Amino acid sequence: MVKPIPQESAGVPAARPIDPGVRIGHVHLKVADLDRALAFYCGVLGFELIQRYGTQAAFVSAGGYHHHIGLNTWESKGGSPPPPGTTGLYHVAILYPTRAALADALYRLAEAGIPLQGASDHGVSEALYLSDPDGNGIELYVDRPEDQWPRTANGELAMVTQRLDLQDLLAAREA
Repeated sequence: MVKPIPQESAGVPAARPIDPGVRIGHVHLKVADLDRALAFYCGVLGFELIQRYGTQAAFVSAGGYHHHIGLNTWESKGGSPPPPGTTGLYHVAILYPTRAALADALYRLAEAGIPLQGASDHGVSEALYLSDPDGNGIELYVDRPEDQWPRTANGELAMVTQRLDLQDLLAAREA
């Protein structure tokens, strides 16, 4: 388990911690073209279309959940991505259950000609970085088992950013 930084030392007033069972349930993204977004999220990444609201919105998921990602054009039809230097979403991180599943995602991206913007080994995880067709940042990643996470001599988490060997990752697809 990760040991949190004391809030006072981080310049944050002390508060009662959130319930440890809380999870991020889904993300809802503004897109310019719903069909183009569905081609990426369903056609390339392999999410399943759960429900569609005409040309304005759709819900996609993995494994039949009601939705992991909502896509809509309510305020963004035909729009462009926000320019650099503005606030907003940095990226959505999609957690894969196994290294082989992440390797399959890398294979799908390569087959579709979708370039990576980065690929990192963070010690705690292996991650691929890219943008969807609307410029939304996407991280596809797999966690390592917690007992393999890098730690300092004091037992504190010591995440890193190192080059991820993509050929080694792809080899996990066949394994």
